[in-house]
Amino acid sequence: MIKSNFFVVVFMLMCAGVWAQDGASIIHSARNRVQMETMSTRSRMVITARNGSTTERVIDQYSKDGPNGSRMVIVFQRPANVAGTRFLTMDNAAGGTDQWIFLPSLGRVRRISASESSGSFMGTDFSYDDISSADRDINLDTHTLLGQETFNGNPVFIIESIPRDSSYQYSRVTQWIDQNNFLIYRSEMFNRRRELVKVLEMADFRDIQGRITPMQTTISTIGAGTSTTIFMEIVRYDDPIPESVFTTAFLETGRAQ
Repeated sequence: MIKSNFFVVVFMLMCAGVWAQDGASIIHSARNRVQMETMSTRSRMVITARNGSTTERVIDQYSKDGPNGSRMVIVFQRPANVAGTRFLTMDNAAGGTDQWIFLPSLGRVRRISASESSGSFMGTDFSYDDISSADRDINLDTHTLLGQETFNGNPVFIIESIPRDSSYQYSRVTQWIDQNNFLIYRSEMFNRRRELVKVLEMADFRDIQGRITPMQTTISTIGAGTSTTIFMEIVRYDDPIPESVFTTAFLETGRAQ
């Protein structure tokens, strides 16, 4: 089962009548609610600048389970200045992630270093850490149930997650999770100075092949006045994906062997 995926699975969960009793078990239920072998999507990404101007990108994404967890590839299709850019992230045995990117302008695959994890991913409001956050090992954080309230008419748990490792980009993350189906509606991320720096919100939930799927995800950078919204246009579950897609060779050539 794939736990998560860059733009969807972190924010997407099947309905379940499970009452989690503490913060860690609620997070576990939220991250492991979707049963699937693979996920393939096409999305339209809208990046909004501080002055209100927008740029759009079209991306394809492929996710599949692996020996250490999830693997995911993102392929930029349009516009021309980013077309052919390909990104790979893979869970590793240590509970973290390994990431590589192919930029056509460089003509080679480059590994993303730990020092780059908080940097912007392709000029969006997502960081490299944000991309892999859905697969972040639950044991890397301390999860606390802060309380319960109503969010947009739905009863939710409020969960605070604090990293055990001070090197992580955020000092804490607070999430609003539906009590009945464990959908994550909102996440707030705080920097090392305990300032709110990002807000992530999900909307337009639809039933896709029996899975509740958020078709719109927005991440906003507080203070900068920028945001990035992902509009899901095509979502397919359980389609066969060749193993060779999740390799650096695919990043370099764009062809599955």
